[in-house]
Amino acid sequence: MTSNTSNLNIRVDKDIKNQAEVFFGTMGLTMSAAVNIFLRQSLIQGKIPFELKSDPFYSVSNMKALERSLQQLKDGKVVTKTIEELEQMANE
Repeated sequence: MTSNTSNLNIRVDKDIKNQAEVFFGTMGLTMSAAVNIFLRQSLIQGKIPFELKSDPFYSVSNMKALERSLQQLKDGKVVTKTIEELEQMANE
């Protein structure tokens, strides 16, 4: 009797993998079963079986702001404030 299965090797962040294994385990699923469900539903529906949204963190404007901040850090243009100073600024 021959098996009609094939191995699929993918790279996944270790923490995500561990969290997913626990999550799927609470539903009585192995990681393999969960991936198979995803693949089958993708084929049945003819699309990714859930809505994909962009993360606003990765917006062009935010990436530019982060790049500016990193450059300021590299240039030594760092401002330090105590928690009291920050709280005072927030209340102004």
